[in-house]
Amino acid sequence: MTITPKTPVTELPYITKKMARAFFTLGIKTAEDLMFHIPFRYEDFSHVVPAAHLKIGEEATLRVQVLIVQNRRARTGRTLTEGLFRDASGSVKVIWFNQPYIAKLFHHGEWVYLAGTLEDNDFGVHMVNPIFERISENEETLHTARLVPIYHTTAELTNRSLRRLVGLVMPSVKQIIEWLPDDIRSHHKLLSLPAALATAHFPDTPDDALRARHRLAFDELFYAGLISCHARYELDTAQAPPIPFNESLTKKFVASLPFLLTESQRRAAWDILRDLEKTRPMNRLLEGDVGSGKTVVAALAILNATRGGYTTLYLAPTELLAMQHHRTLSKLFEKISIKTALLTRTNHVLGEKEVARRDMESAIREGTTDLVIGTHALLAGNIQPTRVGLLIIDEQHRFGVLQRKKLRTGGATSEIPHLLSMTATPIPRTLALTIYGDLDISMITELPKNREPITTTLVPPDARRMTYQHIHEEITRGRQCFVVCPLIEESDKLGVRAATSVYDDLRQNIFLSLKIGLVHGKLKSNEKNAVMDAFNRGDIQILVATAVIEVGIDVPNASIMIIEGAERFGLAQLHQFRGRIGRGPHASHCYLFTSAGSDGARERLAFFARTRNGFALAEKDLELRGPGALFGHEQSGFPAFRVADFHDRELIEKTHAEAQKLLTEDPLLANHPLVKEHLEGFTKEVHLE
Repeated sequence: MTITPKTPVTELPYITKKMARAFFTLGIKTAEDLMFHIPFRYEDFSHVVPAAHLKIGEEATLRVQVLIVQNRRARTGRTLTEGLFRDASGSVKVIWFNQPYIAKLFHHGEWVYLAGTLEDNDFGVHMVNPIFERISENEETLHTARLVPIYHTTAELTNRSLRRLVGLVMPSVKQIIEWLPDDIRSHHKLLSLPAALATAHFPDTPDDALRARHRLAFDELFYAGLISCHARYELDTAQAPPIPFNESLTKKFVASLPFLLTESQRRAAWDILRDLEKTRPMNRLLEGDVGSGKTVVAALAILNATRGGYTTLYLAPTELLAMQHHRTLSKLFEKISIKTALLTRTNHVLGEKEVARRDMESAIREGTTDLVIGTHALLAGNIQPTRVGLLIIDEQHRFGVLQRKKLRTGGATSEIPHLLSMTATPIPRTLALTIYGDLDISMITELPKNREPITTTLVPPDARRMTYQHIHEEITRGRQCFVVCPLIEESDKLGVRAATSVYDDLRQNIFLSLKIGLVHGKLKSNEKNAVMDAFNRGDIQILVATAVIEVGIDVPNASIMIIEGAERFGLAQLHQFRGRIGRGPHASHCYLFTSAGSDGARERLAFFARTRNGFALAEKDLELRGPGALFGHEQSGFPAFRVADFHDRELIEKTHAEAQKLLTEDPLLANHPLVKEHLEGFTKEVHLE
């Protein structure tokens, strides 16, 4: 068959149903996708030595001839496949464990490559489980005698199968279109895209691999820079309604608060209020650690938008968080005549009353509400809110920048709302420049003065009982406890405790006299809401939950948290969980329960236990796990990065500067149709049309 970059992977030779499912899991649909599935490291099997020169403990490749390969049963019951191979210098014994099919793959007298390590143990001196490859006429290899690519795979897809398929589609790499402008490629001495892809998979030397990966990393970071610079250009040419700063009302509101604003809250609020006065649409990201008081800063913006005659939409990623924001803001505005509304799948609250959904939609369309809080469903369907002057979005920044194109203020047709994004996930500077270069950033760098520090403890399995005793004592003093689990139900494959079984265990075996609740994503909305309301009232003393409580849940009386299977979470997510406690005047404790056996996992959790600074944790998470650990791989508008190193500030700055230069010279990309096609593809991918 003729293979092109657009050939579906399911039509490639040797593809089984299991492999097709694995490719789907990896997001690989076409031969081109397969070419862009870049190896994350290489095994160096390029060192080919004579059999007689092989040393114990040394990793090397042999070019040898098959003498004999046969199976036998060991005393332990395991099947051993034993082979004897030779070259002109001598012979070598080989053993494969529990792979009897291998014996049928070799034929007496043929020449093969064996790559592995020589060992000396109870079976004598031999190579154990070496990688093998039959030698072709041109002696080109995929698995041995070279730098061998190692890929991210799944249980149904081996590296050996993946290398074979990559080798099969690679001749069509010449059809991959070079999209990077020639002057940029020439200035930075970059490989062509087809050459970089071919070399990244099968480099001849480590330097070749580095050059190929540098080109691919340049592409990824340049593309990210284009997206953010293009978004900034579109904002610079758009109009927003100028919202005047109402100084007297703002001062009166701040004076009525039961707490003093921190200095960084004041600075952030001033940044936002000055932006709102301009006709250029605000595009600001408000960063603040968990519990730092971002909501009250947002309230100042809402207050001024309302008095300016505009509606504010406040979008939250989950129904629970939307309800939390509605409670918090309604309380902040209880002495001010701001008409609030809550619209989620199951809640339709106008003012203080539950109303029919059609009445709610009508009120939003007619602009008779000042503040509408809800999930992203607010931007879908036929609601079409009018006079929207301010859009506030929690934790999904890129989505908000682009999706607000659908909103109009009700004034001039070119007007779009001001945008305030908020995040409790501190963003490392390099990542902020790469992904959110179009956003102005304000930071709340301090916590309210009355916050008690949270003590975090890594609990070994044999200390669980003592920890439970301490928790029981705290609860009998009137405190409450979160128990966070990575799964809803048990999974034999993952071997971690799940919410349902932990809930049963705590009720039946550990805290028999306490009131325990359970909340997770599979519950119906009204069931989730009922459990959370009971926990808020104090009717539930221990709440067992999955990650649904990750952001925004505010229960000041909760001062204890257990995180089961803590090794399953990233540092940024653990920090979000921990931020659910320590919100009241009581000393708080976070206990990390783990069965992690690896030193790396224990070190990571120990780092978390001793680190309270969210930025330090975010930097570490970025270093260990990549940007997906901070924002989630499914976040709409997050570009895919396979190669880029987010600590390479020099390359980030170079690519961002090139993106700015290109769009300054050619803002409509009329002279760069391939670049324009890339950006339009991004727009379609995140469903913005």
